[in-house]
Amino acid sequence: MHSFTFNFREIVSVTMILFAIIDIIGSVPVIIEMRRRAGHVESEKASIAVLGLMIAFLLIGENILSIIGLDVASFAIAGSLVIFIIAMEILGIHLFKADESLPSTVSIVPLAFPLIAGAGTMTTLLSLKSQYATQNIIVAIVINTLFVYMVLKNVKWIEKLLGRGGIEILRKAFGVILLAIAIKLFRNNTGL
Repeated sequence: MHSFTFNFREIVSVTMILFAIIDIIGSVPVIIEMRRRAGHVESEKASIAVLGLMIAFLLIGENILSIIGLDVASFAIAGSLVIFIIAMEILGIHLFKADESLPSTVSIVPLAFPLIAGAGTMTTLLSLKSQYATQNIIVAIVINTLFVYMVLKNVKWIEKLLGRGGIEILRKAFGVILLAIAIKLFRNNTGL
């Protein structure tokens, strides 16, 4: 059992792990694409949703999954399928018609969940909970959420910095990376 003290080393470790899993920098092409299609992305709304989802899942995620009869593996498989569909869309294979309600919902679904606070992030939080003190994980979640907010808020500047060609290269590369993440999540949780 962990005592209720803040441990700088744990906070740094968890922050780095979550930063790698969330990969907000790698998500920039998707965010740009969503903004282009929806007209805008509400940075504050998305960041608050990410923060709330991650803290709630850290504290009660396993309980919620067990109440509805799901295990972490099933949750991760469902998340992997959603990530797979997003990857296909990024690579130019459109599986769905454009949704007219996209502008009002894009900041929450699919941006906050499952892209930023998705199955990979949620399952990582559950595994971190067994190794690190909850208060240190919460501090790391807040730090990562602030970083997510800064990236979302400055996505226009990032887009200008990268240029059209840079974004297109990053988009295609991230599409393939997302496909690989989806397949890895699926394989790890199905035993294939």
